[in-house]
Amino acid sequence: MLRSARELWLSFLAMLLITATYAAMLFFTSETPAAGSFYGHTVGIIGFLLMLMTETLYSLRKRTRSARLGRMSDWLQLHIFTGIVGPYMVLLHSSWKFNGLAGATMLLTAVIVLSGFVGRYIYTRIPRTADGIEDQGRIGQMQASTLANARRLMSLWHTVHIPIGMALFTSAFVHILGALYYATFLK
Repeated sequence: MLRSARELWLSFLAMLLITATYAAMLFFTSETPAAGSFYGHTVGIIGFLLMLMTETLYSLRKRTRSARLGRMSDWLQLHIFTGIVGPYMVLLHSSWKFNGLAGATMLLTAVIVLSGFVGRYIYTRIPRTADGIEDQGRIGQMQASTLANARRLMSLWHTVHIPIGMALFTSAFVHILGALYYATFLK
């Protein structure tokens, strides 16, 4: 059940720590860390891995009904945390350059993050148990139509959010393969 904003606060704190390391790099080198530098690659790789976790772990847990793997609400909070912090790290990796395929990938990243915030808002409008399962017992007759509208919105949101996420990861993988080919294998 997502009623608190714990994952948002943790994301904000993580981003503050990451920003502090980025500011230290700016201070000590007097220049924006390049995407191809050790720092740029490190922050990009960690950010991408967090985004990959965002895309896969929560989706796999949703399809597995085993309670041994933890509550769905906890997995959703992890999904939100990694879905905010990962893209922020990838943004820092970009060195504030948004051209070519990397720029298109960053645009898709921004769209998917904004879409995630919309999805989180819609999700919190649907009454749920502590395990994240819809709770029919907590609604009255007057609220039934509101619940039906929220479900329709959530369904519509999924039809937009998931394909954009797939396009994002296709673009990210092409970017990574291109970077490996041109920056590493051709040297």
